[in-house]
Amino acid sequence: MVFSSIPFLFFAFPIFFFIYYLLPKKSYKNAFLLGFSLLFYAWGEPIYIFLMLFTTLSDYILVGKMKKNPSHKKKYFLMSLIIDLGLLGIFKYSDFLIGNINQLFHTSIPLFKLSLPIGISFYTFQTLSYVMDVYREKVEPADSYGLYLTYVSMFPQLIAGPIVRYETIEKELKERKISYSDFNEGIMRFLRGLFKKVLLANQIGLLWTTIKGIPTGELSMMTSWLGVLAFTFQIYFDFSAYSDMAIGMGRMLGFHFLENFNYPYISKSITEFWRRWHISLSSWFKDYVYIPLGGNKTHPIRNLFVVWILTGLWHGASWNFLLWGIYYGILLFLEKYFFQKQIQSLPKWGARIYMFFFVMIGWMIFGLEDISHLLSYSKVFFGLTGNLFDSSFLFYLKNYFVLLFFCFLFSTPILTVYKEKIKKVKFSKTGIYFACTLGVYLILFFLSVACLVSDSYNPFLYFRF
Repeated sequence: MVFSSIPFLFFAFPIFFFIYYLLPKKSYKNAFLLGFSLLFYAWGEPIYIFLMLFTTLSDYILVGKMKKNPSHKKKYFLMSLIIDLGLLGIFKYSDFLIGNINQLFHTSIPLFKLSLPIGISFYTFQTLSYVMDVYREKVEPADSYGLYLTYVSMFPQLIAGPIVRYETIEKELKERKISYSDFNEGIMRFLRGLFKKVLLANQIGLLWTTIKGIPTGELSMMTSWLGVLAFTFQIYFDFSAYSDMAIGMGRMLGFHFLENFNYPYISKSITEFWRRWHISLSSWFKDYVYIPLGGNKTHPIRNLFVVWILTGLWHGASWNFLLWGIYYGILLFLEKYFFQKQIQSLPKWGARIYMFFFVMIGWMIFGLEDISHLLSYSKVFFGLTGNLFDSSFLFYLKNYFVLLFFCFLFSTPILTVYKEKIKKVKFSKTGIYFACTLGVYLILFFLSVACLVSDSYNPFLYFRF
């Protein structure tokens, strides 16, 4: 079940929150939240829920042993890491590894053909952060297995993040209050995420799907650029929409998840882009991989490439994701050690064009999993085939120009800035302003529901990671 679906919006969502708010005690709310979260996950993964239960139970037991037996703390810590990373490796990377061994050594080792459990990369990183934080004595072990399982399985962020750390919501798991302002901001944030997903990501994604499916021999350079631009907007609005919806529902539950996106496409460098994009993942690798390896003090170049190779592989067991990670490792290395002053000396518009161009190339690598297709598409993208312009480009541009304009507009903070200015004037306190805002949200909600009823394409891209 996805958030942007009719069953969730009109049945699961209202029923859950109606019952949740009726429950009088925090313990009842947590128990109901846990039960619903497990049901939510089992809805799409009825078998693999046992995998998540096993992972969380083993972590909880081993962390308890770490606390009770300090002299053997490292042993239990390593056991927990081996279990968590081992299960992730088996389900996500085993067939990729076996397939490459077969191809390289001409063997015929049978593949496991295991389906990838939804959200395994996200909840595994949450369990790992918990175990490592307890090992470092940054947090105390959870009071009960139920409390820990509630943290890991919490349905708003379970499937596709943001990656929430135990220390961030430890207090709110035990004691929280839901204010009117939290509820109001939460529902508004959820709806904005819904609009971004249904009205922007899904619609612009159709353009990328269409252009990606055109044989590269029939593709012009301008059309290929338009396709990559469409995917650049699609993946941003798709993923940031899920984060908006998760953060919004978290607020409605009394939790304050940290932000996961901060208008990454207005960045003036690749380094800044990764401070604004998927913040929970970037900060996770920084705190649990880069700094423990030595950070900037010991072998910084090695540490940088280790992080980005792992970042690429985290996104998927495919050569294009590994190439994508290495690509960003090289860009960040060059920015840090060779071109930092030159980039900083560029005018803002020039720096943003530089950033956006290289980010688009990155999304082209990310979005084309077949390496042969990626190579042939890249030749067209860089104008090496000689076919620079065709009528298809004008056709797609004409049909998607308005949508592309709104994608550009909502990927910047322009409207947010104007909204904050409006809040400072007296008009924002009147009933007219409230009525106008409510009217806009109702119209967008109606359009979103209409699209959901008519469209067959609606998955969140990051579900597969």
